[in-house]
Amino acid sequence: MQASYPSLSLVGAGPGDPEMITLKAINTIRQANVILYDALVNESLLTYASPGAIIKFVGKRYGCHALSQQEINHLIVEMAQAHGHVVRLKGGDPFVFGRAVEEIEAARKHGIKVAVIPGISSAVAVPASQMIPLTCRGIAEGFWVTTGTTQSGDISKDIALAAQSTATVVILMAMSKLEGIMDIFQAHGKANTPVAIIQDGTTPQQKMVTGTVKDIAWRAQAAGMGNPAIIVVGEVVKLQSLLANETLQQLQNSSIIHEERQTGL
Repeated sequence: MQASYPSLSLVGAGPGDPEMITLKAINTIRQANVILYDALVNESLLTYASPGAIIKFVGKRYGCHALSQQEINHLIVEMAQAHGHVVRLKGGDPFVFGRAVEEIEAARKHGIKVAVIPGISSAVAVPASQMIPLTCRGIAEGFWVTTGTTQSGDISKDIALAAQSTATVVILMAMSKLEGIMDIFQAHGKANTPVAIIQDGTTPQQKMVTGTVKDIAWRAQAAGMGNPAIIVVGEVVKLQSLLANETLQQLQNSSIIHEERQTGL
């Protein structure tokens, strides 16, 4: 593949389901000379790459980093200068806890043109995949999306602010701090607030456990829940059972009607 003018495209790969990626993202992957992809990217998306593209895993997960962020920044610049168009393929959306700003700054310092292709964030898509609405009239007028831990490894101070709100709270990258986070919610009178934890959302491995602030930590431990997972705290979690059962009933009714038509009853 011939080198082109150095450029960087930060592409959102969506929440895990390979069908939940935008057409623009697919077209950008097809045009890439180099693809640097993250741990949460569904690897089936790499089949869209040009046959001559260089494909390299640069993923980071809790406690296990293939490359440091500084090394990734350096690699982006090196690959763009040597090969042209680099796609930085990120899980979810590049601007939602994706370290995109650091990579843009690194690229622009070297005169590399940058574009951002938004993706569907797991913060929204994963609860929806389990029939959990983040807002609902009369129940939740808004929602927070926050990280569980800061760069220093401490629990984000935004958790305490979110715990005082009536809004739905979506917490990412927080399983290692789950018990401490729930203690903060309890301290703000939320012991009985419903909680859902969804692991590997939108993928065939998806699983969910529900409970309340006061008991979700041991429920999650008993269920063997781990990363990657999303925590949803709020009254909207109560709607999951209602909406899921209604959908199931509709499917069952549809199946019965279909069978009756087939048998001529």
